[in-house]
Amino acid sequence: MGDTQRFYDETEAFVASVNQQPGIDFVLIGGDISDFGLTREFRWVHQRLRLLSVPYLTVIGNHDLVGNGRAVYQEVYGPLNYTFRYQGTQFICLDTNGREYGFNHKVPDVAWLQQQLTDTAGTRQTVVVSHVPPQDEDFDPAVVPAYTAALRGCNRLVFHLGAHIHRFTVGQPYQDGVTYLTTYSLQKKRYHILTVWGQRKYRLQTVTYGLDW
Repeated sequence: MGDTQRFYDETEAFVASVNQQPGIDFVLIGGDISDFGLTREFRWVHQRLRLLSVPYLTVIGNHDLVGNGRAVYQEVYGPLNYTFRYQGTQFICLDTNGREYGFNHKVPDVAWLQQQLTDTAGTRQTVVVSHVPPQDEDFDPAVVPAYTAALRGCNRLVFHLGAHIHRFTVGQPYQDGVTYLTTYSLQKKRYHILTVWGQRKYRLQTVTYGLDW
């Protein structure tokens, strides 16, 4: 799911919906947890998400970098770039908010990404997670070629997950075999359940919840 921002009621309904789903291992939040990078915004969202029956993990969004948001995010959630493995799947989570760094050609950190992609120990498949997808104007355009080339060079990559644009998209915009997905903001009261298995295989289910219209 993506972009909780100020959608606190929707976040509560999201938690209730996820807790009713069988077989969920964990929740990935695609950034923009806050709207203005305020400590209280992170606190208000966490107070709701901590009621999930499974762990949740995050990537940093562009709104999370506003003001002191970067420091708050790191204090609450840890590194801006990190990786973990779960049941043979490697998840690479990284900061792609290039505009917030003045398009300094350093974000995302492609060298770090390439290093993680080449670390194949115990990995059957790989999923990359970020907030801003490379086809968006808030992604540093100078870094797009190297970033997409790094992903294209990983034959274990299942897909690239993003958020930021507040709607669902799926496709291969660079026509290179790499599938990019973006998900809804919680304002849309929709999220996705993704199941991955085998050789780059996945199933996607869209869940609609708590609608009052």
